[in-house]
Amino acid sequence: MVDVFSGRLLVSKDGRSVDPEEALQNKVVGLYFSAGWCSPCRDFTPVLCDFYTELLEETQPTAPFEVVFISSDHSAEEMAGYMRAMHGDWLALPFHDPYKHDLKKKYNITAIPKLVIVKQTGEVITDKGRKQIRDKGLSCFRNWLEGADIFQNFSS
Repeated sequence: MVDVFSGRLLVSKDGRSVDPEEALQNKVVGLYFSAGWCSPCRDFTPVLCDFYTELLEETQPTAPFEVVFISSDHSAEEMAGYMRAMHGDWLALPFHDPYKHDLKKKYNITAIPKLVIVKQTGEVITDKGRKQIRDKGLSCFRNWLEGADIFQNFSS
């Protein structure tokens, strides 16, 4: 993920700045394009939240997975409110970072919500993360892990 977020900072739900190189190293990453004003987003976010929590808190060892939220909210306040109210303890690209437009273009985001699962290089494993979580639940993570080329002694 160094390639994707090189030279940038991410923010946590509580507003702390986070070094993406450290936070995303050796992890499968879900780029979550979403917004609080979007009804389908508000419908899927709790499902993603449960998926994330189960992977990180209820598996041993902890699953190598992280979500990075890329906001389509109308203001930084809207984004912060959406994150506080509905999000898991995942990371986000700061609202005012213009890089979100580059990411939308790079990953061909034409509608939200969209969950794009990527390798460390930023290469797409699947752009159907939302559908796969809804259809398969936690079992889809194993497929992502196999596609990610990360050696991990993980079992779901």
